[in-house]
Amino acid sequence: MKILFSAITLFLTITANCQVEYGLFVGPQATGVRYTINGVKQESSLKPGVNAGFQFKVPFEGRLSFAPSIMYNLRGYKVEFNSPAFPPDSSAIDNNTSFHTIELAFLLQHDFKLEPGHFFIRFGPSLDFALFGNETFNTNTNTPVDKSMKSSFADYGHYLASAILQFGYEAKNGWYGYAHSKYSLINMNNFANEDRIGNGACGISIGKY
Repeated sequence: MKILFSAITLFLTITANCQVEYGLFVGPQATGVRYTINGVKQESSLKPGVNAGFQFKVPFEGRLSFAPSIMYNLRGYKVEFNSPAFPPDSSAIDNNTSFHTIELAFLLQHDFKLEPGHFFIRFGPSLDFALFGNETFNTNTNTPVDKSMKSSFADYGHYLASAILQFGYEAKNGWYGYAHSKYSLINMNNFANEDRIGNGACGISIGKY
């Protein structure tokens, strides 16, 4: 939690005393995972999610701006295992997860024109802080399990780092929309380094400065 507070403080310090545009955005996203066990990719499928938050735009010079945001995410994934996996449990044959995160994105924005009404591209890293989540799975003895996702040094990771790419359009009246994709740069599995849980998401959002 100290890392979250420190990141938010840095975030606000950067945007303080600047000529800043700010607004809100919201949109649906499809979330999924690349899940490997001992290097073998497991079969997975997407889940619907939500992405919403506060957007800032701090002009640098010309068409380049600093475009940080603070976001809420509903994320998750479905996966079927062909080998024992922990987490969630060495007896699990599948897993269906949903989890909630707060994400701080530190993006650069390039506007394709200086005039109002233009396309833009944003890219950069983000930090994701998992708040809480739930998982349901079946065991190899046909027993269903429904429990909270546990975050610790030997379970799921509390923190994720992602790479984000956005492409969109800003209108003259302050409305904007974009398509985005993101992929986790670190492993969500803290128990076994050889087993990788790499989360990803893609979606569309609409907002207004």
